Parts: sequence; structure tokens; C-alpha cells
Amino acid sequence: MKSRLILIAASCLALLSSCGGGGSAQMGGGNAPKITVIAVNTTTSHLTNSYPATIKGKQDVDIRPMVSGFITRLHVDEGSFVRRGQVLFTIDQTQYLAAVNQAKAAVESAKATVATQQLTVDNRRRLNEKNITSDYDLQMQENQLASAKAGLAQAEAALTNAQKNLQYTTVTSPTDGVVGQIPYRLGSLVSPSSAQPLTTVSDLSNMYAYFSMTERELLQMTESNGAEDILKSFPDVRLQLIDGSIYSETGHVETISGDIDMTTGSVNLRALFPNPKKVLRRGSTVNVVFPNNLENIILVPQSATFEVQDKRFVYVLQPDNTVKTTEITCHPVTDGKNFVVLDGLKAGDKIAIEGVQSLRDGAAIQPITSAEKEEIYQQNLKDQKEGNMQSAMQ
Repeated sequence: MKSRLILIAASCLALLSSCGGGGSAQMGGGNAPKITVIAVNTTTSHLTNSYPATIKGKQDVDIRPMVSGFITRLHVDEGSFVRRGQVLFTIDQTQYLAAVNQAKAAVESAKATVATQQLTVDNRRRLNEKNITSDYDLQMQENQLASAKAGLAQAEAALTNAQKNLQYTTVTSPTDGVVGQIPYRLGSLVSPSSAQPLTTVSDLSNMYAYFSMTERELLQMTESNGAEDILKSFPDVRLQLIDGSIYSETGHVETISGDIDMTTGSVNLRALFPNPKKVLRRGSTVNVVFPNNLENIILVPQSATFEVQDKRFVYVLQPDNTVKTTEITCHPVTDGKNFVVLDGLKAGDKIAIEGVQSLRDGAAIQPITSAEKEEIYQQNLKDQKEGNMQSAMQ
């Protein structure tokens, strides 16, 4: 009888123990996983939008020959800085110098003809006044004088043209700038119809960055301003160079194309950047960076979110230590680590930031802070070093 009472008492104790354990699990007790949670708060985010761009000089001038001939001298090399009026190339002058001399001789001959004909007209005019020659004869001589003067004007025009062609054999820079590629070298035959220019002189004091953005992005950036203020609505922009560094000078958007590319739905823009140290070069590939400062927003780690059918969700901790699936609306621009939450969360909400792939809506958890998680991690490391493997696995 005594042994039977002991057996009944042990059974009751086991039953009570089982019931107590079940209640603990139901309230997020020992059987629930330990999940790190954080409380979200409003903050200010300094995000950026970047767009690939190509650099060109504010003034890129193709240098083309005005006359045909062989290059007899190169006065500069690629990359040289030149001033306006500085000589770049010399084209063979032999034929053009001969043409000038020939034109000068033709002018002198025409002047002599005019002078001789003027003497004839003056003589016939005196004879006509004495009725020795007819009016007809005088008129004929005056016509010949007019013809001689026209011949002189024609010869002088030919001389001017020959002198211009001779000047064109000396190719000068029309602007200050840097010399680009020189495809034609000493002895090359060039002409006004040559496929390539002799070179390009780029004014590097200011540089243009050409880039494009989508129509939607343009509207988002300027939605708070009228069409007349669209350029003023753009903030100052920066350049990210090919090595990842940020260019020291700020720029501003100067123009927006009036057309939208029907194929890509993009709009072309141009920003101007000062280039006092000549760091920027024509043809460089850079990124135009727009600041995107957002105030009173909530940032959540990207790893704390998950996506279902193009919608993004987080697990929000409830008062009973369960998690609730909550949809959030995020800003399209990210910093690569966090999402900017525009809707779905409020300051003070607590979200799970780990294990989101294994959680389910309504699942019970043991919420811990990041500090507590680090403390558990360090304790596990200590247990491993001391050989307490059972404690380290908990």
C-alpha cells in the first residue's frame, strides 16, 4: 500500500512538471529560439544616387586643315598645353608661296594695264573736248578702263586668296587647351576632306559630365518644383572618379534634354565642373553623384527583411513575445546595408534582425538584445576553451 502511494505521488509530480513546461513554451519560454531584436527609431539618412557619365571639355575643337599638302613640321605633342594662336602644324608651303608670288605679279600687271588705260582715257577726253575725237571713241576707251580696273580687282582677290591659303599652311590653335591624339605625323598627306582631324584641342578649365536618368527619377527629383525651376531644384553634384575617390570640386546641372529616349525611357543631362588642377580629362568615365538626404525616416538592416511577390516584410515583436509579419514600403535608394522604410513601421517598434528565413508569422521567440547575443557568444567561446562542450552547445 505504501509503495502504491509513492507511485501515485511520483506520477502526479511528473504531470505537474509536464504542464508547467508546456506553459513556459507557450509564453516564449525555454523551448522558443533566442532571436536578436532591435527597436527602430527615426533618424536622418544621407543616401546618394549615382549615374555613369562621360567627361568632355567645355570646348572641344577639332583641328582640321584648310588646305591640302604634306605635314612638314609638328610643333606640339599629344597632351601638350597650348595657348590660343600657338602654332600646331606646318603644311608644305612651296606651292602656296609660288601661288602668292604669281598672284602678286598678276596684280602688278593689272595695275600697269589700268595706269596705261587711264592715260589713254585722259588723252581721248581732251581730244573730245576739242571735237577732234567722237563721243563714241571716248566711251570705248572708258569702258576699256573699267574692264582693266575689274581685272585689277580680280587679281587682287586672287592674291588675297593665295595669301590666305599660305596662312592656312600654318595651323594654329583657336583656343587655350590640351592637345589630344595626333593621328597624322611628319610627312603625312592631309586635306580638308581627311576623315580624321589633325588633332583636338580641349579647353580643360571647365568640364562637362554627360549622363542620363530615367523619366521617373527625374520626376521624383523635381516633383516639388515647377517646370521653370527644374534646374534650380537640382542640388550640387559630385563626381566619383574611376578609383572610387570623390572629386574635390562640386558641380551643377546645366541642361536637360527636351526629348525622352523612347527606347530606354531616359533623359540626357549635362553637369558642369570646374577643373583648376586639370584632374579631369576628356573621355574619362566617372559617376555623377547626387546627395539624397532624408529626414525622420526609419532604417532597418536589409538582412532583417524578406521579400514575397515583390513585397518586402519584417517580423515585428508582439507583447506576448510572438512575431507578426508586417509589410513595409522602402525607398528605392539604399546604401547597400540598410533599407529606408517609408511606411509600415513606427518609432519604438521592435523587429527581429536574425533568423528571419526560419521564422513564421505568430512564432514564439525569446527576444534578446545585441549586447545579450554578444555576451552569449563570448560565454560559448569561453566554454569551448574550457572544454565545457555541453554548455557551449546551448
